[in-house]
Amino acid sequence: MNLEQLREYCLAKPGVTEGLPFGEDTLVFKVGDKLFLLTSISLGNQFNVKCDPELAIELRERHPEITPGYHMNKKLWNTVKMDGTLPDKQLFEMIDHSYEQVFRGLPKKMREEISHSK
Repeated sequence: MNLEQLREYCLAKPGVTEGLPFGEDTLVFKVGDKLFLLTSISLGNQFNVKCDPELAIELRERHPEITPGYHMNKKLWNTVKMDGTLPDKQLFEMIDHSYEQVFRGLPKKMREEISHSK
């Protein structure tokens, strides 16, 4: 997966927006008003995703390409390298998991608005 594929995949999800709230190098994807993925544009070879705390530890133990979230809450976020080691299917699953984690935490009214806008 490359940065453009990552961007297209994220933007295809309901209610997702992109922006640069932390400066021109950090591309952020949000569902509703909550961040679920961020990546460095200049590096383009890794991203941070939110993760269930137990699953986050399990993934880190099994895959050296997955580390505690860089500049994030290490309990809830993982940094994932896109170096070709992990299959795209697994990268997509981690993105989906992050999106779902954040979506479920949105207020009910916002979840309903996003669901009806599909």
